Amino acid sequence: MLEGATGFVGMMTVRERWIEQLYVDPAHFGRGTGTQLLGKAKKGFPGGLDLWTFESNIRAQRFYEVHGFVLVDQTSGNNEEGAPDLRYHWDG
Repeated sequence: MLEGATGFVGMMTVRERWIEQLYVDPAHFGRGTGTQLLGKAKKGFPGGLDLWTFESNIRAQRFYEVHGFVLVDQTSGNNEEGAPDLRYHWDG
């Protein structure tokens, strides 16, 4: 979790090389918070990382692709939300 002068800025959870959550307060978009969190995950798991993001979340897709993640799979909604999602992988 990252905190700034005004409180909560962003958080990430990683388990067994899977990024399970990466959230940045929208007021802090474009300030490097997500990049900083992702950098910590890459440092902690230099052999590679995986994650899922919703197909509708174009902003997240662009963010991960800019940071070297590659689309490797997609579903039509085999998740709790029933929404189509995409699996990304970073080789390390």
